[in-house]
Amino acid sequence: MAWRANLSRGVREIRFLFCQSSPASAPAREFVKKNYGDIKARNPSLPVLIRECSSVEPQLWARYDMGVERCVRLDGLTEAQIDSKLEELAKAGQSLKSK
Repeated sequence: MAWRANLSRGVREIRFLFCQSSPASAPAREFVKKNYGDIKARNPSLPVLIRECSSVEPQLWARYDMGVERCVRLDGLTEAQIDSKLEELAKAGQSLKSK
């Protein structure tokens, strides 16, 4: 997970959206509980926003330079798959920066 240390190089903001009680959002809630501390410790200046809203579909948003945003739906994904999606968003930020 060395990529986590470089997360803030290509990403300007990370947002997790999920429902506080729905079973579909349970893996996203657990991912945040287990990984928020590590992500913030490695990227202290990176805003990591947690948005809870009743009945919302779990989502992960990444904001890049120039206001570009990308969203990944997390419904049905495991915690490991969510970690993989976050890594994909981080790598997408690196490729956007090199253009």
